[in-house]
Amino acid sequence: MLQDMVLDSSDINDFLEGLARLSADTLSTGGREMLCGITLLRPRSKGTVASSSEQARLMDEVQYEFDDGPCIRAARDGQVYRVDDFLNENRFGEYTAAISDHGIRSAIGVPIPLDGLAAAGLDLYSPQPHAFDDESVAAAVDLAREASKSLRMAVRIAHLSDTGEQLKAAMSSRTIIDVAAGVIMGQNRCSHDAAMTILKAASNGRNRKLADIAAAVVTSIGQPLPETYFDS
Repeated sequence: MLQDMVLDSSDINDFLEGLARLSADTLSTGGREMLCGITLLRPRSKGTVASSSEQARLMDEVQYEFDDGPCIRAARDGQVYRVDDFLNENRFGEYTAAISDHGIRSAIGVPIPLDGLAAAGLDLYSPQPHAFDDESVAAAVDLAREASKSLRMAVRIAHLSDTGEQLKAAMSSRTIIDVAAGVIMGQNRCSHDAAMTILKAASNGRNRKLADIAAAVVTSIGQPLPETYFDS
């Protein structure tokens, strides 16, 4: 099911949202609904948060406001954090009072193993104190382990997608820069190297990206910016 979710998801965010909902449904027992959040921390990328419901999303935002909480610590430290009652909790600083004010009394943060590709944590919240016994913690750990293989696959796919988009952006910028260099070569009857020197000097002098300076050169002669075409 989890691998099918990877293939059916439009992006990493979509997969994480589905995983959060599945985790909440799987771990809610005896008419006691759990709120679930998942945090994904990737190198050189902004953290991604997925939630099983709107209320769970609000609870996740509290963690990110204070940059602390069971899920964030589980993801960063690779260990389980269980809070039996936030009213008697002292490990999370100001976050503790803030989450208590939202009616949350207990929580667990469980790491999702990703083998260095990224760091992830599964977070479960409850308005009841002592909502998570050893059995429910073990069930959350088992689910996190089951989800890790599919999440690793989703992270790899997201990385390849990001890399592809970065490559396309770089190639598009290169095309615009080459066209601008050609314009300067024609106007100044100079070599390509001399034209690039002029572009780089303008970029440094105006503190703007080289591609932006190149785009301004192209549009200054009344030409649309060239497009770079890629095979899909």
